[in-house]
Amino acid sequence: MIEINNVCVDFASRRGPATRAVDNVSLRIAPGEIFGIVGTSGAGKSTLLRTLNALTRPSEGSITVNGTEISALRGAALRQARQRIGMIFQHFNLMHTRTVAQNVAFSLKAAGWERAKIAPRVAEILELVGLSDKANRYPAQLSGGQKQRVGIARAIANHPDVLLCDEPTSALDLETSATILALLKRINEQLGITIVLITHEMNVVKTICDRVAVMSGGKVVEEGEVFNIFAHPQHPFTQQLVSHTLNLTLPASLRQHLQGSLLKVLFVGDSAEQPVLCEAAVNFGVAVNILHGKIEYIGEQALGILVVQLTAKDNPAAVAAAVEHIRARTAQVEVING
Repeated sequence: MIEINNVCVDFASRRGPATRAVDNVSLRIAPGEIFGIVGTSGAGKSTLLRTLNALTRPSEGSITVNGTEISALRGAALRQARQRIGMIFQHFNLMHTRTVAQNVAFSLKAAGWERAKIAPRVAEILELVGLSDKANRYPAQLSGGQKQRVGIARAIANHPDVLLCDEPTSALDLETSATILALLKRINEQLGITIVLITHEMNVVKTICDRVAVMSGGKVVEEGEVFNIFAHPQHPFTQQLVSHTLNLTLPASLRQHLQGSLLKVLFVGDSAEQPVLCEAAVNFGVAVNILHGKIEYIGEQALGILVVQLTAKDNPAAVAAAVEHIRARTAQVEVING
């Protein structure tokens, strides 16, 4: 579906050498998947996204979408190719003097739709995004979530193959963000649209994406299925992003007074659903105190991290044996102290 081949993007500078915003990136995005690109501000992710519809031209490399090399097109051929690529933005980019229906209709008129077909398509797409009752409202009369729904409706009205999403939830509160992500997921499933989503939030990636590329300093430092990225991050920057999302740090005042062994235990897949800690307590006579943690499901696969305390009065050997029992039955055990 989408092939990004050795793409670099340089921005000229008046006072020195050009700045390289995207540095030799190659990615393959399959038809129908939701692909995330995550990174902090300045990582190059939005610049990379804009090369997919030639809003930004690569300085080197090529972009191919559905067999067409977008980066080589100009003029009418490029405008025609862009009709198959929808885009939604962080700050909605709606026309404030036009109604919801007129905002959506504008994209169809620009694509050359017959006048008689525009109104039925607008009604159909507003129904899909849950805005049928807001067709005659103006953007100023809408909430942030409703404005983003208009942006989504406008982007998919022309039956695109690809939907580019540039930080689609960063201007929204948590509850509204969840509804927008659910809508994008439903659009992906119902219409089969390939979605490429830019975000700086790992929770967004975890919620909606199938695969993800992690960018830092213009480079892709890690790429893979979302579950694997969360369960086994390899690059230090990815590990940092994941750790911030999980946030399992105990207060120093608590750690100072804990006895026995303090463990951080990673449960992956079936191990998250097994009574591993209970077995350790029964088999080795240790007390197990769960201090912090959670188990969640990413792409229907279980991933859990728990911080636990193991103690056994006057029997450190039992604690050591229990630690090895847990280690053998889980993905990873880190002994924090003891």
